Amino acid sequence: MEEIVVLSCTNRPNSNTLKVSKVYEDILRSKGVSVKILDFCTLPENIAFSDVFGNRSVEFAEIIENLIKNHKKFVFVVPEYNGSFPGILKLFLDCVPPSEWANKDVCLVGVSTGRAGNLRGLDHLTGILNYLKVHVYHNKLPISVVDRIMNEHGKFISDDQINACQTQMAGFLEF
Repeated sequence: MEEIVVLSCTNRPNSNTLKVSKVYEDILRSKGVSVKILDFCTLPENIAFSDVFGNRSVEFAEIIENLIKNHKKFVFVVPEYNGSFPGILKLFLDCVPPSEWANKDVCLVGVSTGRAGNLRGLDHLTGILNYLKVHVYHNKLPISVVDRIMNEHGKFISDDQINACQTQMAGFLEF
């Protein structure tokens, strides 16, 4: 089985999004899957000016080569920002050549301290990914009130939430 890349789609330090990404990493590893996390906090700070319009920094070229180009499956863990997803995610997608996304599989996880789990943002993102010819797995999981269902160690305290994440990943691995 090929390696899966989990994208923690915010550049906010110490985010709930990264904590959820690590939960997904653990779930995938428990299923015998090789996995890497791309934490958007590690993106080049000057990405908006150094990696668009045909320009490419060495750091971003390495990210594309090591975490995008030769991978087929991705899990996007996406926080809610102003009723959608973070601008850093759109910028990231704009900086990666569209051909690198075509015919790849993506699973979406929404993260929110509110009650909708970023469903609207996942819908917005789905439209963009469809445009990029990405196959989006149908089971998009909204994780609501994330700040109340995780403990101080970044683990879910809700068995229902753990089961929902495990079920989502089991289906995505078959996708």
